[in-house]
Amino acid sequence: MTLPDRRFTDRSAPTRAAILAAARSRFAADGYEKATIRAIAADAGIDASMVIRYYGSKAELFEASAAIDLALRESVPTHEGPERVAEEYGHAFMSRWESGTNEVEQLLIRTALTHPEAVGQVQRIFDEQIKPPILAALADDPDAELRAALVMTQTLGLAICRYLLGLDPVASADPATLERAVRDAVRLHLTRAMRDDADEPSHQPVTEP
Repeated sequence: MTLPDRRFTDRSAPTRAAILAAARSRFAADGYEKATIRAIAADAGIDASMVIRYYGSKAELFEASAAIDLALRESVPTHEGPERVAEEYGHAFMSRWESGTNEVEQLLIRTALTHPEAVGQVQRIFDEQIKPPILAALADDPDAELRAALVMTQTLGLAICRYLLGLDPVASADPATLERAVRDAVRLHLTRAMRDDADEPSHQPVTEP
């Protein structure tokens, strides 16, 4: 989904910020299905028509409230190859999650487990933010997209186990230890052979019996 082009003024910024804050809290507390525009508007102290005016619909409001900028293009030096990408990716991931300000990420992941709107948002984040720097570092690799997807599964799994579910021993592990583990796992996904020699298609001519 692409949000329509709405012309916002500086005067509307506090109202829009209040709406997004209320939406994040309400989506997190009630889930996507039960959260209503009316309840979000009440939490923000405004009329429901203002929510529609600025964000159009509940689906568009959710997309705006769950928007994330991972800034990986700035933190991942793609010109230095997969080894450095793995190092910087692991550091960027752990630094972001350990900062303790991940309400939006947690909202998005929790909602994605049960609602397709959030799944689409996760897909866009992968396509627009996670995949491009990895593809840039692996420009000649035919498996680059799959490698990028495997990197996402690695870090998404850690985010769920440590920060959402609090599963030990991952939840109580030292962040530096986990950063090294993430770095090594990402490096493996970016550099390992994707198929055994036996999996390669045979080019030998077929001989009829």
